[in-house]
Amino acid sequence: MVVPSLKLQDLIEEIRGAKTQAQEREVIQKECAHIRASFRDGDPLHRHRQLAKLLYVHMLGYPAHFGQMECLKLITSPRFTDKRVGYLGAMLLLDERQDAHLLITNSIKNDLSQGIQAVQGLALCTLSTVGSAEMCRDLATEVEKLLLQPGPYVRKKAVLTAVHIIRKVPELSNIFLPPCAQLLHERHHGVLLGTITLITELCERSPAALKHFRKVVPQLVQILWTLVTTGYSTEHSISGVSDPFLQVQILRLLRILGRNHEESSETMNDLLAQVATNTDTSRNAGNAVLFETVLTIMDIRSVAGLRVLAVNILGRFLLNSDKNIRYVALTSLLRVVQSDHSAVQRHRPTVVECLREPDASLSRRALELSLALVNSSNVRAMTQELQSFLESCPPDLRADCASGILLAAESNHWYKWQPGALENMGTSCWRGAVRKPSPFSRIRQVVSVYGSCLDVELQQRAVEYNALFQKYDHMRAAILEKMPLVERGGTQDEEAKESKEAQHSEAALVPTEPQASKLLDLLDLLDGTSGAAQPPPPLEPSSEGTSVHLLDLPCVSSAPASIPNLKVFEREGLQLNLSFVRPPGTPALLLIMVTAINTSEADVTHFVCQAAVPKSFQLQLQAPSGDTVPAQGGLPVTQLLRILNPKKAPLRLKLRLTYNHFGQSVQEIFEVNNLPVETWQ
Repeated sequence: MVVPSLKLQDLIEEIRGAKTQAQEREVIQKECAHIRASFRDGDPLHRHRQLAKLLYVHMLGYPAHFGQMECLKLITSPRFTDKRVGYLGAMLLLDERQDAHLLITNSIKNDLSQGIQAVQGLALCTLSTVGSAEMCRDLATEVEKLLLQPGPYVRKKAVLTAVHIIRKVPELSNIFLPPCAQLLHERHHGVLLGTITLITELCERSPAALKHFRKVVPQLVQILWTLVTTGYSTEHSISGVSDPFLQVQILRLLRILGRNHEESSETMNDLLAQVATNTDTSRNAGNAVLFETVLTIMDIRSVAGLRVLAVNILGRFLLNSDKNIRYVALTSLLRVVQSDHSAVQRHRPTVVECLREPDASLSRRALELSLALVNSSNVRAMTQELQSFLESCPPDLRADCASGILLAAESNHWYKWQPGALENMGTSCWRGAVRKPSPFSRIRQVVSVYGSCLDVELQQRAVEYNALFQKYDHMRAAILEKMPLVERGGTQDEEAKESKEAQHSEAALVPTEPQASKLLDLLDLLDGTSGAAQPPPPLEPSSEGTSVHLLDLPCVSSAPASIPNLKVFEREGLQLNLSFVRPPGTPALLLIMVTAINTSEADVTHFVCQAAVPKSFQLQLQAPSGDTVPAQGGLPVTQLLRILNPKKAPLRLKLRLTYNHFGQSVQEIFEVNNLPVETWQ
């Protein structure tokens, strides 16, 4: 017998009427007991009503896992009311972490094959919500068929389901390429918006799809041009802006297609100028379209005038009363300042005014942008503004502001003045004390104060002067004498002097055997009975003298033999090359320069290279030059490895690369065993 229970509306009223949390729990526990009893009795007539109440209890945060199997029963029911509640329960109670969600795969496949649009829509919504990778692989073919159905209701849901399938199983991207070209001719807002989203997802995950859809750039430009000039659908206009959601999505897709591609960028230049000049900025809808236009202009290879127009739009955003728009403008200008520094400089007064914003996030962004705008021409004016801001800024910004001012100082010129001035004044005072000893104690007292100064330069000078007059007071007069001027000759005089010294050194190295023979000849004249002159016994030079003469010889260092470079990795345009250097003074040390080059059409971001060697080696990794490898052979990323091999053992290297490329996270681990023999012998 079915246990009587409350209706859904009565249950909601009773729960809302509970005065305490204990009363609410009591009502819910009592009703859940009735729902369990109804499920055990198997009442098919009121099953969907009981499950609807259970879903409401689940939304309040109470456990409702015992209703999962009832969802499967309702999905298989032929009645639409049962299917609707069953699919809703599956979307709320099931997820990928539970194996029970795989049981509805066959039911979804059967419902997708039916001709009832409402049932197909329910199945597509459930698949796009809880569909796992296994479910997406099994049902991708059915979703592809629904993309070309005559009814727009099913097509727009099928397109969004295809987006979910691509995110779960990227290798299924190719089956959705042909339908997208046909769906771009749609006039229905939902279908066209979903198609643009699907193409965007395909281009972000597949280089082949990116190349394929660059052919439809003129068609996308025409669609957006129609939206801007004539209005695509008046029912989707917001605050006078024609379909801003579709405009933003098309601009986002154009930004991806035009990045690092000259032809596509030229096609959309006129359109972007039209959107930037004719969009109403009095409402947030227009500001959203303008902001997306600015991002597109900055990412593609647009003309210089268009980039200046984009920076001016961001400058107008800084004058907006909405804090969110000002924050977006400051963040965007901070990204642009590296490439268009002169254009951003025109808005420097407005950026400085944003430092006084009461909002901490706005003032922090304004501080970062102000520090990025400092250069040699405005360093004094900007430093004054930053010092004024430092006096009244929040405590959490003072450290960043002070360090920014310190880094902005030109060649540390202002910082070096203080210890230099103290040194000059101290020297003058000590010299005066030599001539007039009366103020000696006063001078010594003043300088000794700086012996405990926090500044290392000032402290060092003060300690040196104190040590001079305590330990070396007898040498004070001689040390503090005026230094004579050093007479420096020209470059020719120095070269002549060096050549003269070289001649003297060469003359000193000439052997003295002829002089010795002449002396023997003179002695032979005095001794007529002696025979042929005997050569003198050879001198045995000491080791110390030999080493001294060797040190006098010019040092000629032989250049180390060059080691050939080695390519160790290549994938989708990313190359990794190794170059080797062995310093002559330390034969056990090997320097390896890792160079990453990207010849593809997309940047490699979050690039990290890690290395490992056997235990007999010592490895030290230096910091890389960056974490982004620019596309199309841009500036490569380099990293230095220092390997110490005291045992001269054969070198083996293990590398791990992690990076993001074409929207995918990649990790590669490989060993390098073919290193040249010169690297370790």
